[in-house]
Amino acid sequence: MKLKTDEELIELIVQNHRPALEELYDRYVKLVYSFSFKMSKGDTEKTKEIVQQVFLRLWTTKQTYSSSKGKFPNWILTITRNIAIDLIRKEQKHSASIQLESNEWGQIEDQHTVGVPEQVSKSLLKHQIQEAKQQLSEPQQRLINLLYWEGYSLSEIAELEQKPLGTIKSRLHQTLKKLRKYFKEETEGVRHGNK
Repeated sequence: MKLKTDEELIELIVQNHRPALEELYDRYVKLVYSFSFKMSKGDTEKTKEIVQQVFLRLWTTKQTYSSSKGKFPNWILTITRNIAIDLIRKEQKHSASIQLESNEWGQIEDQHTVGVPEQVSKSLLKHQIQEAKQQLSEPQQRLINLLYWEGYSLSEIAELEQKPLGTIKSRLHQTLKKLRKYFKEETEGVRHGNK
């Protein structure tokens, strides 16, 4: 099994060959675990559940992998990400009666303790952020989402995007420059009564 490629192992898994799944598990459990740990913001129980579901999905859904789709680690991380997002969404739906709303910067606030002025300014900020994001190119928007909202590191993004790390760093620099310029113009416009 150890000599087989990831692609060959997936083909064997489709034929219900359990040792192939065990080999893939040994190869990728650390990667899937650390990625899941990040997605679940350090919740070990949730992390274990995500990891379990990833390998269960490989075993039950008979998804096939082809090297033409990209590198295997990226493929398995995409599956992991989708499972983690589904799990997090499901939990949010079943959360307690006190509605917790996550704002654009990932901070959580209890709606019942936020007064009307705070809710209005929060809503305005959310709107400004959405408008600012519209100023960005598609790759820049994707970079911001992956980095700030989904918790990927720059090196992980470089791997996912299949670009050199330097290119990603440069893109981030240009993106932040663009956003700073946008917010500076916005606040100066408001201050001078141009808006």
